[in-house]
Amino acid sequence: MPVILITDALIFLLIAVAIAFGLYAARHEHLRGPWRQVGRSPVGVAALVVIVFYVGIGLLDSLHFHPLIEPMAPADLTDQRTDQRTDQQAPTYSTQVISVLDRWLSGLRERQEKTFSAPFAIQLFVKEAIEQPDGSLIRGYPRLEYGGAHLADPAQRDLDILLRGLFGMVKGLIAWTAVMTILIALRAWHRQQSFNDSASRIWRGETKTPWRTVLITLALMLVLSFVAAELAAKYHILGTDKVGEDVFYQSLKSIRTGLVIGTLTTLVMLPAAVILGIMAGYFGGRTDDVIQYLYTTLSSIPGVLLIAAAILMLQVYMTNHADQFQSLVERADLRLLFLCIILGVTSWTGLCRLLRGESLKLREADYVQAARSLGVRHSTAIARHILPNVLHIVMITVVLDFSGLVLAEAVLSYVNIGVDPTMNSWGNMINSARLELARDPMVWWSLAAAFVFMFTLVLAANLLADVVRDAFDPRLRGAS
Repeated sequence: MPVILITDALIFLLIAVAIAFGLYAARHEHLRGPWRQVGRSPVGVAALVVIVFYVGIGLLDSLHFHPLIEPMAPADLTDQRTDQRTDQQAPTYSTQVISVLDRWLSGLRERQEKTFSAPFAIQLFVKEAIEQPDGSLIRGYPRLEYGGAHLADPAQRDLDILLRGLFGMVKGLIAWTAVMTILIALRAWHRQQSFNDSASRIWRGETKTPWRTVLITLALMLVLSFVAAELAAKYHILGTDKVGEDVFYQSLKSIRTGLVIGTLTTLVMLPAAVILGIMAGYFGGRTDDVIQYLYTTLSSIPGVLLIAAAILMLQVYMTNHADQFQSLVERADLRLLFLCIILGVTSWTGLCRLLRGESLKLREADYVQAARSLGVRHSTAIARHILPNVLHIVMITVVLDFSGLVLAEAVLSYVNIGVDPTMNSWGNMINSARLELARDPMVWWSLAAAFVFMFTLVLAANLLADVVRDAFDPRLRGAS
């Protein structure tokens, strides 16, 4: 049975908005040109491929449903025909809410050990009392229940890891070859070239779009994905945490949280920033004074204190109205949405200032003055002359703020005012791992996994943001 959480609906609304903007940009050269420049940047397309992998995982984790407990039982053929209807049972669904990604990674989700285990380990990280065949007890490291359980001899682990890694690499290369063949064939058909000619031009780097960079990055991502999938089927490739949950599974589940924070916050902040910024610059006078007073006052409030106060108020509300939440997932989803709203409220002021300054300049342009002299309505002048000329600022700010918002979630969750503790996020992983760094030997893999996944996403977002900024900034575009 499908379940649509609030953030799920907003995510797909954001996708619809992005598609609509893409169609709009395709019909306007002043937007199509910069995006074409982004698509011709090797750094930009490489970063985009990495982000597409993250977005794909996030979308799979945004399709929620109640799993089926007991399928509909067929009528008992030995019963009488008059009793067949009463013998049939309606399908029974669990109250648990899981996602398509959870179902896909059910092996990782359900394989829970007792406590810590290191990456690729086949034994627990801590000693326990082990009962011997003769009834005596010794202190040692017991075998894991799932990690490496298929090995009869622990000494075979290294060879097994090597063989499985090579098998995963071969599967990744086969998948990459199939994708590459389809891509080259489509390009050859579109360009009316032969397959070999199109392939040679791509690998010599003679295409305007850097397809060679796209294919190399895609090969790297597919090989890593298939190798990780092959090894994770038998091992905990990033270890387990204190309660025995797979860290690799937690890292993949945290992707959706980071993407939601980075994208839905933008959906919250954009309307206020764009509308108020343009109104302040275009109308001036008292309208400008009121809007300046509003965002100056809001900027003077420490953001962390405002977020902490809002989250504490929400916690009190959820505690007093626990009956309104059917599951922990819905409770955590509401807190995530509220965090996005608070971050949006505290982060729209910077973009509003930029749009106000640009609108002050644009309202004095000759074509805007001519439109106003001819009696064009203010809403029409703003929609046709002001808004299209400030979209590059909006685009640059949105892309640059994404990585900052992803990092903000990690920091806020670290100080316990971020997402719900029951929700997987990189901030919660770091927060739960900080006390384990003082252990001897140190438990480092949860922190390292969160760092690697978050670093990869933020690095790709920053590289793409630099390319987008260079493409959309009129001064840089004119210099090039």
